Amino acid sequence: MSKYTKEDIKRIVQEENVKYIRLQFTDILGTIKNVEIPLSQLDKALDDKMMFDGSSIEGFVRIEESDMYLKPDLDTFVIFPWTAEKGKVARLICDITNPDGTPFDGDPRSNLKRVLKNMEDLGFTSFNLGPEPEFFLFKLDEKGGPTLELNDSGGYFDLAPTDLGENCRRDIVLELEEMGFEIEASHHEVAPGQHEIDFKYANAVEACDNIQTFKLVVKTIARKHGLHATFMPKPLFGVNGSGMHSNLSLFSGDKNAFWDESADLQLSETALQFMAGIMKHAKAFTAVTNPLVNSYKRLVPGYEAPCYIAWSARNRSPLIRIPASRGLSTRIEVRSVDPAANPYLAMAVLLEAGLDGIRNGLTPPAPVDRNIYVMSNAELKENGIESLPGSLAEALVELENDAVIKGALGDHIYSNYKEAKEIEFDMFRIAVHPWERDQYLQMY
Repeated sequence: MSKYTKEDIKRIVQEENVKYIRLQFTDILGTIKNVEIPLSQLDKALDDKMMFDGSSIEGFVRIEESDMYLKPDLDTFVIFPWTAEKGKVARLICDITNPDGTPFDGDPRSNLKRVLKNMEDLGFTSFNLGPEPEFFLFKLDEKGGPTLELNDSGGYFDLAPTDLGENCRRDIVLELEEMGFEIEASHHEVAPGQHEIDFKYANAVEACDNIQTFKLVVKTIARKHGLHATFMPKPLFGVNGSGMHSNLSLFSGDKNAFWDESADLQLSETALQFMAGIMKHAKAFTAVTNPLVNSYKRLVPGYEAPCYIAWSARNRSPLIRIPASRGLSTRIEVRSVDPAANPYLAMAVLLEAGLDGIRNGLTPPAPVDRNIYVMSNAELKENGIESLPGSLAEALVELENDAVIKGALGDHIYSNYKEAKEIEFDMFRIAVHPWERDQYLQMY
């Protein structure tokens, strides 16, 4: 059942004195884009007649095939609470279509919907995601630019005055709740200046919409507090990086397909097969779930980030953890994903990896309930535990060799994404970094 009709939206914008509408979408690299229109153009937008130049968006189309259309998802209508002072602004998240009305192959949101149809073909009705995005808060300088000065020295679950980000975090939560989010937890994370706000799970498309909205709200409200919020995976050396642990479950109607009360750990065969698929394709999908050069500074032993392909119902060092809740809450938690990932692409590759495990009846290895970080190389080999890629370049090679994960992206997104990321890594490779000057300039 849809939440809104066209008539509902027209009525609400009049009642709430909305002055502008942002037609929002996400490019291949996960950056939020929008076309802002005055209220006079709302009817045109609601009739899917709003055109834009796709050639100006990263990874979309060439200039000779630039006409794209924005198709608003009416259920994503929301008014931004912080815009009330100067005339309210509302938002609609859009799918991108070709001039003939067909979904555009380069639209990450439409691509996720395509992969969800593969799920439905296997008899499942819903793929649910509960994300746990983390972020850092840094002070701004006198020009409004971000510094590396943290605004607190707090640690895990600390309170003010140690956690000086508490007021900012509280305001973020209040804004999110006013926009319809159901917030489950808000707390300081392990590293100084690091925070986490968890919100209720939803179906994959809605959850990805929520992640993008969440990032926008966090950055906007942080700036009102004189702070810069960053979802960069590892902004500081020597402390924990930021992850976005992703809690995944499949449903058939109102039944959680991952739960079997009579099975070991109460995990169904479907759950084990799905998990085996995740583990099989982990090296390849890491290029998407951990998309930056910087992502691989987080995926190292010793900072609670998983870098080993294993699973456990008990400890938090493997790639996959099984949270204790059962029944409708039975889920698997993929811990490698970071918040810089394009959520639509990340969920597409995770889902397709899991579905491949189900289609082929894969069996996961035995769980590893020891702390993998302290295992020797010989012990890792003895237990058949492999590592995630150590760099973006390694991950891109794995992606190139995995037909299933490439299929989850589709030809258009894969080729454009791979090209952009190869350029990114090459720019990093040839740059001269401060560490090199500190290490070599005087010595040599």
